[in-house]
Amino acid sequence: MKNKPIIIVAGEPFSIFLEILFKSKKKFRSKNPILLIVSKKLLIKQMKKLKFNFKINEINKDKINFNKLDNKNINLINVDFKFKDVFGKISNNSNSYINNSFNLALRLLREKKFSGLINGPISKKNFLKQKFFGITEYLADKTNKKNKVVMLIYNKNLSVSPITTHLPLKNVHKYLTKEKIINQVKLINKFYKKRFNKIPKIAITGLNPHCESNYKSSEEDRIIKPAIKSLINLGYNVKGPFAADTIFMKENYKNFNVVVGMYHDQVLTPMKSLFGFNAINITLGLPFIRISPDHGPNVQMLGKNLSDPKSLIESLKFLNNK
Repeated sequence: MKNKPIIIVAGEPFSIFLEILFKSKKKFRSKNPILLIVSKKLLIKQMKKLKFNFKINEINKDKINFNKLDNKNINLINVDFKFKDVFGKISNNSNSYINNSFNLALRLLREKKFSGLINGPISKKNFLKQKFFGITEYLADKTNKKNKVVMLIYNKNLSVSPITTHLPLKNVHKYLTKEKIINQVKLINKFYKKRFNKIPKIAITGLNPHCESNYKSSEEDRIIKPAIKSLINLGYNVKGPFAADTIFMKENYKNFNVVVGMYHDQVLTPMKSLFGFNAINITLGLPFIRISPDHGPNVQMLGKNLSDPKSLIESLKFLNNK
């Protein structure tokens, strides 16, 4: 097959993901066939409710006929899931279904015949149950890459990467280390060299407002500045630490390809303000490329047919012709 198929795990069944998938198929014709792992019954019922009409091409999970995959229909592997309401509430009842979906995807990805994985959103509270900070860490554990992966929110104009992911603010400083910052920059650099054949210009923020603290010992002095110094000595194109309240001003961020921040909202809030849904969440360090559209389950919009598919379309474009 000329173009390797893309695996999509639909994720949380009661999210907006299937809606944006239907809209994506209407707006973007993927060159790479898509193989969706989902409850066939749920997909058909949501498709009917949302007034979309696609033919279903069910695929045998144990013996995939790659010649049977096409771009016109929805190619899917069915995963059983019992539900009453087609637009139900998120609960623990979905956990086994989601886990089975990811396990199947990971088994298929070991065959190296796919261009990558896209997954729909999940509920961290219900599915991960505080065992993992997010799907990034969940997949790292599943692939024996624990503490070796990086979250990159990618846009061709500017990307961001938080050193810590889904942590309460009170705990962020406990997880910052010089080694973690250095390893994160190394993975980002490797990704840009391999994917785009370029050395990225990377800005690194401080943790505290204005990169300073009223305490005798700040994270900037103990951790961040020494990490930056080591990276520069190793030949990486990094600068910082920058105050987070000014690095995202246009005259500043235009000088960089990536801003590495110390915590999730420090870099994701300005990123979404600048680019909206025109960004994708890429996990670096896994044995395969994993992308998640940059949105959550968004249960408030479930069934309303008003959600924007842009982030999923950007995810598909990124993996096309891979």
